[in-house]
Amino acid sequence: MEKAQAYIRIQELKEILTEANRRYYVENSPTLSDYEFDMLLKELEALEKEHPEYATPDSPTQNVGSDLFQAAGTEPAAKAKRGKAEKPKKEFEQQPHRYPMLSLGNTYDITEVQEFADRAVKTIGNNFSFSCELKFDGTAICLTYENGKLAKALTRGDGKVGDDVTENVKRISNIPQELKTPAGFIPTLTEPEPWPEQFEIRGEIYMPWAAFDRLNEERISEEEQPFANPRNAASGSLKLIDSKMVANRGLECTLYHILGEDLPFHTHDQALKAAQSWGLPVSDKRKVCKSIDEIETFIKYWDTERKTLPFATDGIVIKINELPYQEELGYTAKFPRWAVAYKFKAEQALTKLLSIDYQVGRTGAVTPVANLEPVQLSGTVVKRASLHNADQMEILDIHVGDYVYVEKGGEIIPKITGVELSRREADVVLPHFPENCPDCGTRLVRDEEEAKAFCPNQTGCPTQIKGRLVHFLSRKAMNVIAGDATIEQLYNKALVWNIADFYELTQEHLLTLDGWKEKSAERFLSSLEDSKKVSFDRVLYALGIRYVGETKAKVVATHFGNIDAIAKASLQDLMNVDEVGDVVAESIYEYFQNADNLETISRLKAAGLKFEMDSLPEKLSETLAGKTIVISGNFSISRDAMKALITAHGGKNSGSISGKTSYLLAGEKPGPEKIKKAETLGVQIIDEETLNRMIQ
Repeated sequence: MEKAQAYIRIQELKEILTEANRRYYVENSPTLSDYEFDMLLKELEALEKEHPEYATPDSPTQNVGSDLFQAAGTEPAAKAKRGKAEKPKKEFEQQPHRYPMLSLGNTYDITEVQEFADRAVKTIGNNFSFSCELKFDGTAICLTYENGKLAKALTRGDGKVGDDVTENVKRISNIPQELKTPAGFIPTLTEPEPWPEQFEIRGEIYMPWAAFDRLNEERISEEEQPFANPRNAASGSLKLIDSKMVANRGLECTLYHILGEDLPFHTHDQALKAAQSWGLPVSDKRKVCKSIDEIETFIKYWDTERKTLPFATDGIVIKINELPYQEELGYTAKFPRWAVAYKFKAEQALTKLLSIDYQVGRTGAVTPVANLEPVQLSGTVVKRASLHNADQMEILDIHVGDYVYVEKGGEIIPKITGVELSRREADVVLPHFPENCPDCGTRLVRDEEEAKAFCPNQTGCPTQIKGRLVHFLSRKAMNVIAGDATIEQLYNKALVWNIADFYELTQEHLLTLDGWKEKSAERFLSSLEDSKKVSFDRVLYALGIRYVGETKAKVVATHFGNIDAIAKASLQDLMNVDEVGDVVAESIYEYFQNADNLETISRLKAAGLKFEMDSLPEKLSETLAGKTIVISGNFSISRDAMKALITAHGGKNSGSISGKTSYLLAGEKPGPEKIKKAETLGVQIIDEETLNRMIQ
């Protein structure tokens, strides 16, 4: 390749890979498969090696880690605009790694594993073995234990500096906060404990398939974009604002590498066995191999068996087992020379796209769904796959009649990852996203900041009406015994159009439904009566306000205490609620400006539903009345208790600093960005002692 062509291609590859990284790590919406990304990265590495004058420090070949965009202060675009996804915690303190936390070189070819071994032989000779382990598909973590207790947990970050996520990691059930003494250990003066006084152990935090499927089902039911894969879900969950939410995400951890001074191990395998005896979660799916043939057998076995595992794994990591040899081989700027990752190719199937349906959800969002020629994939027959939105269709350049690649890796709905252009025929048809609602014919709307198109006809679009009715009665909302068929019949007979209509149904109404007898009618009415005991936060969720899922409903209900306070709240009041973004606040505000919605709430009140929290925080004083306080750091009490204390004295809590913030309450290790913003805006910074004096 000529020099000018090489320069153009290098710039092109940098742009493609940087955007792919952003889409993957920030928006949780990858545009390239792992294999495609790795192949483009290899091409860029080769070109930069051939033309070093065009290699720059900001190249994707020089960067390490999944926190790059967050570390650089970039607000995740999709989350910031839509306000639907959880906000990453902004005040994580960044700390340096004691030892650089590097990535691994990847290969998809067993001959490159042989080349890796040959390079090692040239340096250390033939007398060594390999430790082969599953490569867990999650987010990297580094744990520090001091005197047997968990002292710190850092993300990879840029490899040199990571985010301190210790409090969130403590919520992951299989990570011990205190190590256990192995059976048979006898302490001595020189060895009082079985573990080093201080050591680091690194590993992967991941989300098992069951937890991933459950989370995506919840997101799909809320018409939120599902996570692309368990790795993105794990990464996002690890940085949630509320540590309690982390505990509910079902995250797990596997640890695979110990670091420290004067460690008493000769091999990597010995170190892992010791860690396991201390109660640390170490994978038992590993093997010490003596040759490339044994490594290849191990790879082939797990390439098949991985499909039966309860978690995602995307390859095998091969390490030189002897620790002195690891030290002798050393590191490049980006990778250790004593380890390599063999990556499995994602399981794909090629099939024909027959047609595209456009489905309307309960909030009016229109989603394209591809109908496919049935194809076997990951043990199931796939007939349909989500296309997500018009933008994704355009990116794929998809046509009806195309042969498309489909992947299914724990996804609720399989996804189309690409088009096989070599098989595109002359009669394929370019699809056009509808301009009008496929159900009611109303012209669709799409904000500039929205990826999805919406039908605005909330009160007249049959699919939206029925969707809201189903949502209202669902298990996590009012928990009324009823299925889609019941809703369909009630709607078709004009017995229920509005959610408040449910509480005006009589046994006579229900007996007109096909197949209904007295017992089924009594059971349904009894279930409706029981729903009047459902807590206010679930009632708020049941109303079906766009972008207000279970978590947001609980946060808002707890903050305001009752429905009337929410209805009277200004847009700024709503935006001041911790964990509520601008778009969510606007959606709630607009809901309560609608007269039809207020009438529905009035009817539900009359029916006896709960519209206030059962136990509001005790009001101790009005000392902080009119004051908006942002808290950051650690205090003598929990953060939740501190927020409750502020509320009890008449103050308001907010998650972000603005010109209307009264105080930044800074504890130990406050977020540097919040301190900086408070100083820039002239917001007074106070400590816990000052607050206690104020409310005394």
